Amino acid sequence: MSDGNWDVVIIGGAVTGAATAWWLLQADPSLKVAVVEKDPSYARAATALSVASVRQQFSNPVNVEISRFGVGFIRDFGARVGEEGGVPSLGLKENGYLFLSGTAEGAALLHDLAAMQRGLGAATEVLGPDALAQRFPWMQFDDVSAGSIGARDEGWFDNMGLLNGFRNAARARGAVFLQDRVTGLERSGDRIVAAMTEKGARLEGGAFLCAAGTGSTEICRMAGIDLPVEPRKRTVFVIDAPNARHPEAPLIIDHSGIYLRPEHGQWITATVPDEDGPCAEDDWEPDHAQFEDLIWPKLYARSEGFDAVKVTRFWVGHYDYNTLDQNAVLGRWPGYANFHIAAGFSGHGLQQAPAVGRGLAEVILTGGYRTLDLSPLGPERVLEDRPFLEEAIV
Repeated sequence: MSDGNWDVVIIGGAVTGAATAWWLLQADPSLKVAVVEKDPSYARAATALSVASVRQQFSNPVNVEISRFGVGFIRDFGARVGEEGGVPSLGLKENGYLFLSGTAEGAALLHDLAAMQRGLGAATEVLGPDALAQRFPWMQFDDVSAGSIGARDEGWFDNMGLLNGFRNAARARGAVFLQDRVTGLERSGDRIVAAMTEKGARLEGGAFLCAAGTGSTEICRMAGIDLPVEPRKRTVFVIDAPNARHPEAPLIIDHSGIYLRPEHGQWITATVPDEDGPCAEDDWEPDHAQFEDLIWPKLYARSEGFDAVKVTRFWVGHYDYNTLDQNAVLGRWPGYANFHIAAGFSGHGLQQAPAVGRGLAEVILTGGYRTLDLSPLGPERVLEDRPFLEEAIV
């Protein structure tokens, strides 16, 4: 079943698209939902290449609330989605996140953010250098003014399990996943009436959702929309450090510009390059020099246990980076009666998928949010050039 009329056509079948399809059919099992995905192997999808973490430590309350719902959903994923998902557990490992600051102003900000996060139910606490050294004696904190850590509800999980569970359950409820690429959108007045595909299909729909990751900018351009989202390349390294075995360690966001977390006896680590900008959509070439030139010296400065390190593997992922404010753009696009968007997550789309999928399903079916209000992330701010900044971008 490809051509024909659909209640909802979702462009992009990774975690956001799959989650939305599932939530739609949870709300109304009679819906006809088509999900168009160009590569069902997801080899280069941000979902598959994610570091697969979830945290409560955001600077915007709406992002905290999204993650508050998300971590509970991830923890109880097998029960929430049921046997249809085929994924009994996502193996959530709650080691926490540790954000380190190097200035007095940064420490004050951590205290302010922790108070806001705790007010929303998070367990964030802020520690000074001495308390940090007691908790993590294998690190040095001479250059640290404070660190904030979530004692619970933060950690990492099975990224592909989340995607596959949503996709399997959506399919079991009737969603049709089509391996194809959208090449054009047909508009009539304030409505998108059909999506044309590379294989020659014409998918008519009552509502359309663009959830195509870094490809969302091109899809939106087909609808006459200028979306401020571009691909940003990130090289991620897996390293073995035999003198730094700390499987209990949190995911560390170092003020020096690197992050790292334990992974099966080794570590995952990465940095944001000094000259960070858009990359070509086909640029998947790893930046090997980043580790030795930028990352390793900072690892060793934080802990002498990183004196001997071997890179065991690496990969490249692309962020769908929102240049306006590094926050997701969610909801119905102004001026359109039925074209919706979920893009620009800037690196935190995976953990936000449970709440975002629910919210988008509500908007598509009822015209508004019924549970968690995601309207601060609405597309109106793009048209008004009004940033809604998220400061805690990793």
